[in-house]
Amino acid sequence: MKRPSLKQIEYILAVAKSGSFRGAADELGISQPTLTAQIARAEELLGAKLLERSRSGAYFTPVGRLFEPQARRVIEAMEELGQQVGDSRANEKATYRLGVKGTLGPYLLPQILPALREAHPGLRFYVREDSPLGLEEGIAHGDYDLIITSLPINTPDLVQEPLLREKILLAASQEHPLSKVSVWQGKHLAGEQVLTTEHGHQFARQVEAVCNRLGAEVLRDYEGSSLDALRLMVVMGMGLAFLPALYVESEISAESGLTVKELDDESIARLHVLAWRPSSPARGFYKVLAKDIREIIGARLGHAVQVLDSL
Repeated sequence: MKRPSLKQIEYILAVAKSGSFRGAADELGISQPTLTAQIARAEELLGAKLLERSRSGAYFTPVGRLFEPQARRVIEAMEELGQQVGDSRANEKATYRLGVKGTLGPYLLPQILPALREAHPGLRFYVREDSPLGLEEGIAHGDYDLIITSLPINTPDLVQEPLLREKILLAASQEHPLSKVSVWQGKHLAGEQVLTTEHGHQFARQVEAVCNRLGAEVLRDYEGSSLDALRLMVVMGMGLAFLPALYVESEISAESGLTVKELDDESIARLHVLAWRPSSPARGFYKVLAKDIREIIGARLGHAVQVLDSL
C-alpha cells in the first residue's frame, strides 16, 4: 500500500496552519498548483478527503482532524532523527554560551574543556560564572545555551543530564584541636563555629542546614565572598569551613596550613548537572556533550568525585 510522502504530510499541515492554500504555498516557497496537486495525491493514496476549501479559507475535515495528531508525530519524529544525525556535524562547530557556578567552574572546567576541544575541534564555549538563581533565570531567558549547576533546580521543564556527585569536606586550621583527631564525625561539630560563603548562596544554605542539624554555629558576621576567602579565614583560626572536593583538589596542598577530611558518619555532597531548554535545536548534541563530560570526569577526576549516570 502506498502512503503519502513526508513532503505531502508537511504540505497538508502547512495548509491547515495557514488557513489557505495560497498562504501555505507562499510560506513553503512553491507554486499553488504544485501544492494543490501534491495534497490531492496524498488524499487519493489515503482514500479520504483531509482538507475542505471554502470562501473563508481551508480547514481540516472530520477525517483530517483524526489525521492531524498522527501526522504531527511523524514529522516531529523525523525532525528529531535528522537532528540527532546532523548534530555531531553542525553543532560541534558552534560557539555556546555556558553558565557555571562560581564555586564549581574554576575547578571543573580546566579539567574538562581541553578534552572536549580535542574530541570536538570546532567546539567553542563563551563561559560566564553566575549564581544558581542567575543561571536558571539566564537560561530561561536565553542568555545561556547550557548551564552547569547543582540540584535542586527550581526552573520547570529544563532538561537535566547528571554529571557528578561532589563531596563536601570539612577544613580546619592545623592549630585547631580537631586536627589532632584521626576520624572526624558529625558530633565533633557540636558547638564549633563554622564559616560560610555569603548568605543566600545555594552552597551557603546547604552548609547552614548541616550546621543546624549537627549543632554548629554559623558565623554570619564573617561570611566569605569566595572559597578562597573562606580558606584564608580558616588558616587564620577564625573557624571551620566546609569546602567542595574539587576546590580542595585544585587549591589545597600539604603546605596550606589546613587539615581537610570527610565526616566519617555524614554523607554531604553536591549533585551537579548539565541543563538546557527542551526546545533547543542542539538538544541532541547536548546529550553527547553530557556523555563526553562524564567520561572525562571519570578519567581525570574519578579519584576525587563520583560520576553520575542517573539522578
